[in-house]
Amino acid sequence: MPAHAADIAAPGERTRWPNYHESDFVFRNYVFRSGETLPELKLRYRTLGTARRNAAGKIVNGVLLLQGNTGTGANWLRPSLADELFAPGQPLDATQYFMIMPDAIGRGGSSKPSDGLKGKFPHYRYHDMVESGYRLITEGLDVAHLRLVIGSSMGGMHAWMWAEMYPDLMDGVVPISCQPVEISGRNWLGRRAQAEAIRHDPDWNNGFYETNPRHYIYAAAGNFGTESPTRIQEMAPTLAAANALYERRLAEAAKGDANIQLGAEPDLDKITAKVLLINDAEDHANPPELGTVERAMKRVKHGRYVLIPAGPNTHGHFSHYYAELWKPYLIEFMKTLGPPLAAAAD
Repeated sequence: MPAHAADIAAPGERTRWPNYHESDFVFRNYVFRSGETLPELKLRYRTLGTARRNAAGKIVNGVLLLQGNTGTGANWLRPSLADELFAPGQPLDATQYFMIMPDAIGRGGSSKPSDGLKGKFPHYRYHDMVESGYRLITEGLDVAHLRLVIGSSMGGMHAWMWAEMYPDLMDGVVPISCQPVEISGRNWLGRRAQAEAIRHDPDWNNGFYETNPRHYIYAAAGNFGTESPTRIQEMAPTLAAANALYERRLAEAAKGDANIQLGAEPDLDKITAKVLLINDAEDHANPPELGTVERAMKRVKHGRYVLIPAGPNTHGHFSHYYAELWKPYLIEFMKTLGPPLAAAAD
């Protein structure tokens, strides 16, 4: 049975958001899709805003916010997102909605290999991340219905899976910086190269290392393929500036955990919620010229695809961190959702 761990005090700068709360939810004897188990699986989560409940006491105005591959739920608290989304009068006004920001398995304060098991940590995949998140919000937080699921990068891929696995749970889904297709082409080649750099590092030791593999971090520090080339040139307009940027990235890579970095086309026809897919024209992880998105979106019953053109404020794949770029599309989309699901309010 799942259980709450002790509440964790919210950092002072975050308390301006109403009802901010940070805690852990613990599942006992959790079974992964691989068949492996953990005696305890912990998910860290953050919530804020105003919960509205139906007659049964279940929350019906939830907004689930899913983070990218290297981030945590705290990503959504950065000013470029929170101030644009949660403030009064904004599309996810915290007086009107209940925001839920979990750390997925392997990230942040949730259970991960570096907690101690290292190479013996169960092999987890997207399905485990989504299924455990569903149990968190339904069993732990008493959510009956979500107004929206919004996810960026890896969280965007998860958002597609939420819509497929739990089609009656939400009114709308907003995946950002992702594609509703199997990872392939340049996207997979880059990911495969990173994974192989880890596995073949002489310090790897099958995941049982004490400090990050020393050789892997040099390749990781040079991976700028997801940022806008224009923004990179602005950050590094000279050789000296480029070297300094590389050194900063190298220091960041050394602080990470290589085990975490190792962590088929979706069933799009199963989706019944309305979908808004938002990508950036300079996102080299999801290049628009491939046409894969247009083909996949034909299978989505109620889907819209928006491609943000490159501009002075875009950041390629990382445009998802800047809500000012995509908030107008979100506002438009929310107007199409109509009233919240009637059955959820009963």
